[in-house]
Amino acid sequence: MSLTELVSEINISRIILLSHRAWIEKAEKKVSREIPPSEILTREEIEKLADKAVKLIPERVAYYAPKIGVTYGRITIRNQRSRWGSCSSKGNLNFNCLLMLTPMEVIDSVVVHELCHRKEMNHSKAFYAEIQKVFPDYDKWNRWLKEHGPGIMRRMTG
Repeated sequence: MSLTELVSEINISRIILLSHRAWIEKAEKKVSREIPPSEILTREEIEKLADKAVKLIPERVAYYAPKIGVTYGRITIRNQRSRWGSCSSKGNLNFNCLLMLTPMEVIDSVVVHELCHRKEMNHSKAFYAEIQKVFPDYDKWNRWLKEHGPGIMRRMTG
């Protein structure tokens, strides 16, 4: 490789890095944040969150299911490290107990998201259209969860 080609390749790499600078800085901040030991949830705190979720989330599911026009199976509350909720092909719903650390609108957005999978088992435009019919502020609260969710998840493990 000639010196001219090498300089050209370096300049292209620099342009790529600069064009992604904001994303890189945001990712660095996210990775560099550590959870103080006082903020890591104890087993007892997680159990209390799960108890609260067992009472609240089924109520929210029962409220939204008729609005969406779907049925559902079993509701399970878990303390997951990477998911806020899921819906099986049989209609069973799983929710993370850490949702109890989020605003009610976030809880509702996750409930509606999972219930809409009863109509569309994918993340297509049709799926998001179903969500918007019932929960027009979904995008706002989904952004909130994307921004604050990783920090909440880290509280489980530090």
